[in-house]
Amino acid sequence: MSAKLLCKFRFFLFVVLTGIPCRAFAQPTYTVSGHVRDARTGETLVGASLRLKTDATVGTRTNNYGFYSLTLAEGTYVLVVSHVGYQSYETTISLGEDKRVDIDLPSGELLDEVVISQSAISENVRSPQMGVARVGVNEIKHVPVLMGEKDVLKTIQLLPGVLAGGEGSSNFFVRGGAGDQNLILLDEAMVYNASHLFGFFSTFNSDAIKDVNLFKGGMPAQYGGRLASVLDIAMLDGNKKRLGAEGGVGLIASRLKIDGPIVKDKGSFMVSGRRTYADLFLKLANDESINSSRLYFYDLNAKANYRINEKNALFLSGYFGRDVMGYSTLFGFDWGNTTTTLRWNHVLNSRLFSNTSFIYSNFNYNVNIDNDDLNFVIASRILNYNVKQDFQFFQSNKSTWRFGINLLRQNISPANIDADENTSVNSLRLEQRKGMELAGYLSHEWKPLDRLNLVYGVRATNFLLFGPGMFYEYDAGGDIVEGRQYERGDVVQNYFNLEPRLSMSYQLPRNNSLKLSYNRNTQHLHQLSNSTSSLPTDTWVMSSNNIKPQIADQAAVGYYQNFLSDTYEFSVESYYKYMQNQIDYRNAADLQANEHIEAELLYGIGRAYGVELFLKKREGRLNGWLSYTLSRSERRFDDINQGNWFTARQDRTHDVAVVGMYQLSPKWNLSATFIYSTGNAVTFPSGKYSVEGRTLWYYTERNGYRMPDYHRLDLGATWESSVSKRFTSSWTFGVYNAYNRKNAYIIDFRENEHNPNVTEAYRIALFGIIPSVTWNFKF
Repeated sequence: MSAKLLCKFRFFLFVVLTGIPCRAFAQPTYTVSGHVRDARTGETLVGASLRLKTDATVGTRTNNYGFYSLTLAEGTYVLVVSHVGYQSYETTISLGEDKRVDIDLPSGELLDEVVISQSAISENVRSPQMGVARVGVNEIKHVPVLMGEKDVLKTIQLLPGVLAGGEGSSNFFVRGGAGDQNLILLDEAMVYNASHLFGFFSTFNSDAIKDVNLFKGGMPAQYGGRLASVLDIAMLDGNKKRLGAEGGVGLIASRLKIDGPIVKDKGSFMVSGRRTYADLFLKLANDESINSSRLYFYDLNAKANYRINEKNALFLSGYFGRDVMGYSTLFGFDWGNTTTTLRWNHVLNSRLFSNTSFIYSNFNYNVNIDNDDLNFVIASRILNYNVKQDFQFFQSNKSTWRFGINLLRQNISPANIDADENTSVNSLRLEQRKGMELAGYLSHEWKPLDRLNLVYGVRATNFLLFGPGMFYEYDAGGDIVEGRQYERGDVVQNYFNLEPRLSMSYQLPRNNSLKLSYNRNTQHLHQLSNSTSSLPTDTWVMSSNNIKPQIADQAAVGYYQNFLSDTYEFSVESYYKYMQNQIDYRNAADLQANEHIEAELLYGIGRAYGVELFLKKREGRLNGWLSYTLSRSERRFDDINQGNWFTARQDRTHDVAVVGMYQLSPKWNLSATFIYSTGNAVTFPSGKYSVEGRTLWYYTERNGYRMPDYHRLDLGATWESSVSKRFTSSWTFGVYNAYNRKNAYIIDFRENEHNPNVTEAYRIALFGIIPSVTWNFKF
């Protein structure tokens, strides 16, 4: 090779490896970037689509903070901006240098029929991400639910692959996973128990919510810490244009939201509160014990933000919620969540976006018993301190990098008992457990071919369990092998894991695509519960010298298609999940206030597989969706069911949901939801025997029986009673369980009253038909 040729080759290699553009080889490019906002309120819009009018394959989407970046060759372009529920907007840009263009998108909220552009609704086909569902706030508003309260968690239970935890419960299971395997985030802060009144209501006030995303598979690398799913909920920032209020008065609860500008177009605030008032009706009772009782919950969402300049913005948000129950002065029970998030958005340049978050979460509960024989208090708490640094680099229109680090510190104070010295209950002080998880991730969204999109990356996690405290090791029978005292700062156990992630889509002709995904997730926080509903008193434990981190590997394949001018959206996904280090319990395990709780645990493996179908009509006076899930979820433990596979508690073979919403007239909107599912897997006694005159039940196969099939019809109607420029109000009417189906909540067994040799089953139904009415207002 001649010296001249060698020089040219080296120069070519240098350009390729460094990515430095050369005017001799490429036309100069420039970047247009900025935020997309609601023109009426100034709210940033998540997931808004920006496409070239002449070539819809060239474009981008806004990130979780409403920021976009688009790199184009020098020239003049017409940019089409769209978002679900908004009118499409066109703007002309001329690029001869990098530009910042903030876009205000006109709201379609007041239109009878909102026309949604093709570029907005085709994202489900084009995007490489699969197993993800975005729930619109407008959909949450119209879906009929228990007591007429709009509920995010009840709405996502109507999606394929998501199963309800039980009648009226906010707990949910995703693709065969347990309830504690869902990561629930509110403005990036972890929520440990997302339910009010033992699950009949969720902690999320829909008036305060801007965006809801559920990841069932193919989770992006920036999320971690749970096996089954991520539910990422963002709160509204507040109206930057004018002061306003909205709320509602219902049979069981009332709510009020106030928002407005701090400085017009630069900063805003939002405060939203909700409270039930069942306790006010108790005061009407003649019985002093009843009218002095307590039964209510409240929650408060608050957020403030301020845009310092074009490159810097600060956000401060918080959630405060609590349930209070008590009978007279004899019994008291309260629990709640507190979260705080301080966030700094910083645009380093037109292609590099930074978000820095400082997050605090606190979940705790207290039980108070005070009567003649017993006088004690039980208290437990989980504290979480979290620091996150995330970057997003828009390398080109076909290449976007995400990377960051996350330092999470958790303290768990188990259920301690403080008893009066004169009571028969002994005080018990259990040692705190302290752990730290350091995670880093790198993810790349890449479009190597016009029809091929990839998102691949890796997440690395290192979990450390610290002293002080006494830590024990147990043998297979649960007996203590040895115990060792660790001092403050000593590392008791260390677990390091790599979590690869891959999602890809290949776009076929005529607006359809094939998708594949694989992801590995690890989990270091575990909830110990014997019930299908997540109770506030359930025990949480960290990975330890005995408890290994749970690990799940999930592979999925899917087909997506939009048809009839993008009016309909269809998808079918099939998945297989293999789970390691799953946790179950010995027979008659004691999970409450137990110093040696790890001795009660068994460890095994799990598998879950299934097919999910989803059909949605997105436009027109009649819209809604149909979802169907065919699935299995199984576990295997050496000491359970003779080492054979058995059905997991959250297994349901068939699950169907039909949701319909019909705009009857400009004033009337009708809605209906029908739900059908296979009954829960349960362990029933296979026989009985008598010991000293007492009847004892004999159990064989774990979860070898089924509850009766569950089905229910809910109806709803909304009447817009008045509409003006400054004030609107509406009445929402609902009927839960319209045909009064007595679905079994519990099935128990007893001896026949007249013949003790005969055993009979009896059913307890929680709800029959329940009507509701709510008056809503907004000004």
